[in-house]
Order: sequence, then structure tokens, then C-alpha cells
Amino acid sequence: MIKVVAAMIMKDGKVFIARRKTGDASVIYKWEFPGGKVEENENEFDAIEREIKEEFNVLVKAKKFIINNIYEYPNKTVDLRLYECDYLKGDFIPHDHKEFCWVDIDDLIDYDLAPADIFLANYIINMYK
Repeated sequence: MIKVVAAMIMKDGKVFIARRKTGDASVIYKWEFPGGKVEENENEFDAIEREIKEEFNVLVKAKKFIINNIYEYPNKTVDLRLYECDYLKGDFIPHDHKEFCWVDIDDLIDYDLAPADIFLANYIINMYK
């Protein structure tokens, strides 16, 4: 099982999502809460802050764990762990993603999300009702 962290970054009542430009057929061009794999001997808070800096050139502060989803893709199983993060500084410049946007929470499920992210999006929608 691969441990993956993802960021829920909020601004003005909207949530940040990004569209992948790499990956296997089950995730390429899908929208997601951005993040990445936790490295050996790295805690999850540090991992999500590192991944967002690497992928978007911005600094965030991981505040709290929200929820996880264990999802079985055809060729791997991931434990996708969502963290609430505060934006600190920087201009969003995507490196590993095709595009990004800020969306209303209720509209999250209207995007073509990566399969593991659908559960997280539904949880967030219900959490903010």
C-alpha cells in the first residue's frame, strides 16, 4: 500500500484542485486534491508541505488531518490522506499538473476527479453543509 497525502487548501470559500498531466490511465487528466507520496522517515505534515512546494511553488502549512480513503487502483493500492492546509505565500505555478482552479465546495463532484479523490470530495461537501 502506498501512503499518499493530499491538500485541501481553502480561499474565499473555495477549494483548490488541480488536473493531472501525468499518471496511468486511471488518473491522467483527472482532477484531484494535490499532493504526493510520503517519503521514508517523513511525517505526513512535512510531506504535504513539501509536495505542494514542489508541485506549485507555494508554501502551505498543514493544520490537521481530515480523512483518508484506501482505494484499489488496477495496479496499486493507495491510502490517500487528506489534510487541511493554510496557504502562506507564493504564486501558484503548476509543475506536475496541466491546470488548477478554485471551485465552490458544492461543485467539487462535478469535476472528473481521480477515483480515490471522489470519496474525499463527497466527505468535504457533507462536512460544509
